[in-house]
Amino acid sequence: MKKRRFWIRTVILSLLVSAVGFSLYANFKKDKVQKVEVGEIAPDFTLVDLNGEKHQLSDYRGQGVFLNFWGTFCKPCEEEFPYIDNQYKHFKDKGVQVLAVNVGETEFAVKKFVERLELTFPVVIDKTGEVQTTYGINPLPISFLIDKNGKVLKAHTGQLTEEVIQEYMKQIQP
Repeated sequence: MKKRRFWIRTVILSLLVSAVGFSLYANFKKDKVQKVEVGEIAPDFTLVDLNGEKHQLSDYRGQGVFLNFWGTFCKPCEEEFPYIDNQYKHFKDKGVQVLAVNVGETEFAVKKFVERLELTFPVVIDKTGEVQTTYGINPLPISFLIDKNGKVLKAHTGQLTEEVIQEYMKQIQP
C-alpha cells in the first residue's frame, strides 16, 4: 500500500513539475512584441480616420511622416497635441504629414477629444490593436519619425515640447 501511494504521489508530482516547466518554457519562448527599430522600414498599415478616409502609411512615401501613438486618457498626449497641430500647419505644405494613431478607443470618445482640441491633422483609430502590437507600443505617447523613403529615423517615448516637434519635423522634411 505504501509503495502504491509513493508511486501515485511521484506521478502526480512529475505531472505538476512538467506543467510548471512547460508554462515557463512557453512564456519565454512566446513571440515577444518587437518594437520597430531605428533604421528599419516602418511597417505598413491602413487605418480609417474620423471622416471615413483610409490612410495607408506607404501612400505617404516621398513625404516625411510624424507618426504619433496616443490615447484620450493620456495627459502628456493631450498636452503635446496643440504643439503637434501648430507644427503640422507649418510643415504640411513642406512635405511633412502627421498621423495620430489612437490605441483602440471608441470613435465617440476620440471624436469628442479631437473636437475639443480642434486638431487639424488626420486622426485614425487602431480598433483591433494590430498596429499597436506591430510597433510594440507601450507606454504612451510615442512618436516615430519616418523619412521620405519610409525608414524610421527616430522613436521618442514621452511628451514632446513644441521646439522638439519643430526640430523633428525639420529632420523628416524632404
